[in-house]
Amino acid sequence: MLLEDLTIIVKVAELKSITAAADSLNMRTATASAAVKRVEKALGVDLFIRTTRQLRLSAAGERYLPKCMEALKSLDIAKQNIQHEKEEVSGELRLSAPSDLGRNIILPWLDEFAEEHPNLKLKIHIADRNIDFYREPVDLAIRYGALTDDNLYGFKICNVRRVLCASPRYIEKFGQPTTPEDIANHNALLFQFHELIDTEWCFTRENQTYKVKTASNRVSNDADLVRRWCVRGKGLARKSCLDMSADLLDGNIVKVMPEYEPTSTELWLVCPSRQTITPAIRLLRDFLKKRTASVLGQLTSRGIL
Repeated sequence: MLLEDLTIIVKVAELKSITAAADSLNMRTATASAAVKRVEKALGVDLFIRTTRQLRLSAAGERYLPKCMEALKSLDIAKQNIQHEKEEVSGELRLSAPSDLGRNIILPWLDEFAEEHPNLKLKIHIADRNIDFYREPVDLAIRYGALTDDNLYGFKICNVRRVLCASPRYIEKFGQPTTPEDIANHNALLFQFHELIDTEWCFTRENQTYKVKTASNRVSNDADLVRRWCVRGKGLARKSCLDMSADLLDGNIVKVMPEYEPTSTELWLVCPSRQTITPAIRLLRDFLKKRTASVLGQLTSRGIL
């Protein structure tokens, strides 16, 4: 069994196909198939259940693959640490990010980050859900909300205030709320996380909390779609100020009901464990802190926050 065989095994498990794995790794299908057989022979078990139509992990494969991935990752980290000592950053960063923040804010930053480190490869996964690091091909994730899972490790990037906002077109047609009670008379643009729809909005003013039940004709599990609806004048949105920063600075939307503060959140860079942190991840952490601080500073200087 060769070390390269383990890389092939992981790719086969990811793509659920020996042929697809071979294509991805630029090798012959027979070569990939032989690697799978060598590993299974060395272990004395079948890692995959093969049928005429599909290939999936066996029970033994389900147990072995996470450990195999951890071992390969440890070797890659050791290599990156050695390269870091030579002031080189290379390898692959497989990053998950929320849809709105990822597409409209993070993506341009990552392009800049990649230009600064040309030997680094980026693989971006866009999803408005929590990633299972052991079942999906992701090394780290950008997430909203405080880190609560003791099995994960993360870096806090910044505190993020939410804003209640609407487009000038919507305000011109429907007016704008001045108190939380007024929101019931407006159309709320709602985000759905798994099965939970964010129908109740919370605000604070002078240490007093206000909870409002919203009415809505638009719900989506894609946060980017909620932002687009807001820009197009379809209703009120309660969103992260980072998500809406470009539209706020450009005047595409405006903050409404400024005396009432929506519940704030946090932005984190999350890894499956402390052992998986590489020099590239530390550089990305520092990069994200600088970029978010710049955006929040612009919003503050313009009086939006």
